[in-house]
Amino acid sequence: MSSKNSKSLHEIVAENIIKKLEQGTAPWQKPWNSNSPAFELPYNAITGNRYKGINSLSLLSADREDPRWMTFNQASAKGWNVRKGEKATLIQFVKTHEFVSKRDEQGKPILDEQGKPVKAKVGLGRAIITTAWVFNAQQIDGIEPLVKSEATQFQWDSIQRAENIIQASGADITHKTGNRAYYSPALDSITMPLREQFDAPDKYYATVLHELGHWTGHKDRLDRSMVDSFGTEGYAREELRAEIASMLIGQELNIGHDPGQHIAYVDSWIQILRDTPFEIHAAAADAEKILNYLLAFEQKREIKAAANVQVEAQTEAKPQKLKEATLSIGDEIAYNSTMYKVQGHLKRGRMRVEDLSTGNTFSLSKTDRLYGSLLHAKQHPDVVKVSEDLNRPVHTEMEAVAAYGIRR
Repeated sequence: MSSKNSKSLHEIVAENIIKKLEQGTAPWQKPWNSNSPAFELPYNAITGNRYKGINSLSLLSADREDPRWMTFNQASAKGWNVRKGEKATLIQFVKTHEFVSKRDEQGKPILDEQGKPVKAKVGLGRAIITTAWVFNAQQIDGIEPLVKSEATQFQWDSIQRAENIIQASGADITHKTGNRAYYSPALDSITMPLREQFDAPDKYYATVLHELGHWTGHKDRLDRSMVDSFGTEGYAREELRAEIASMLIGQELNIGHDPGQHIAYVDSWIQILRDTPFEIHAAAADAEKILNYLLAFEQKREIKAAANVQVEAQTEAKPQKLKEATLSIGDEIAYNSTMYKVQGHLKRGRMRVEDLSTGNTFSLSKTDRLYGSLLHAKQHPDVVKVSEDLNRPVHTEMEAVAAYGIRR
C-alpha cells in the first residue's frame, strides 16, 4: 500500500501529538490506575510483539480501543478481511540485513533436505528505513473479539516488581517531608516525599520510577544532557522523555500512570515539536532505552536469585525440588543445533525469545511445544537432544523498530 503523503512518519506523528497536547489527550496525558481495566500498548496481533518507539506513538494516536494491529497480508493469511474503505496507519522499521540464498562453488543455490534454498543472513552496508501500513483489529472482519488479559503470572506482583527494580538499581533515594519529587544531576540522587504521603502504593512507585527515568540520564548510564535548568527547552525535552517512559513503565508493571504533575510542560512540548518535529522520534527512542535500562535490573535480580537458589540447593543434604520449572529472563538454551535466549515477558503470560543464530525474535507460551523442549533442554543441559519435532513454529523476520539505531 502506498501513499501520496510526502511527509515523514515523525512529521505526521508530531502534528498529531501537537493537536492532542492542545486537547490534553496525548497518549502519555491519559491517566489510568492499576485498578482500572488493563491498559495495553499496541502490539502485532500475529506475533504478539509490542510496537516500539515512534511506531507505538503513531498507533496510540489513532485512538483505537483494541491494541491489536497487523498488516493487510497478515490479516489475509489468517482469513480475516479488512473492511472496504478502512484507512491504514503508517509505521516504519529499519532493515539492517537480508537473507540471501547460499551458493556452491559453481554458483548454484544450495538446497536443504526439502529441496528449498538454504538462506544466509547478510548485513547491509547501511541501515535502510522503510515503511509499512497496518490496520487495527476494529477495522477487520473475522478476527476473534479481544479477550482482556488476565493477570500475568510474573514472579512478583506489580508492586514487588517495582520495588525490586528500585532496590536493584542502587540509586541514592532520600525520603523527606514535602511535596516535591525530583532527581538532582549534580548529586546524582533522588529526593522523594515520605511514602505515607501517597494515598496508594502504586502512585508512590509510579513517581519513583519516573524519577529513576531521569536518573538513567547520568553520564555513567545512558548519558543524556542533564545540565539544563528548570523552565528551559532542554529541561522540557528531558521531561518529555521521562514522561513517555513513565507511560511505558506503568503499562509494563501495571502500576498506573498519573500525568497531572507535568501539565506545566505542555506548552514547551508543543513549541518544541513545532520547531523540531523529529524530536518526537528522538524522545520516543530515548524513552524505550529508559524502559529497557530499568527492566534490565529486574533481569539481573532474577539471574542472581536463580544463582542463590542453585547454591542453596547444592548445600542441602537432599536436593529440594522447585515448585514449578519455568523459563526465565536471560536464559540461553541450546536446543536442536540452535541457541535461544529468553529476552523478556510479554502480555498474556507469553515470553519473548530470540533465535541467536538469526537474530529473529518471537513470542512463546507455555502451551507451545517448543517451550517444553526448551525447558527440558534447560533442565538437562548435558543431554544432546536431536529433535524429531517437525512442528516447531517457523517465525518470519520481525518488524524492527525505528526507535533503535537511528540518529539525526
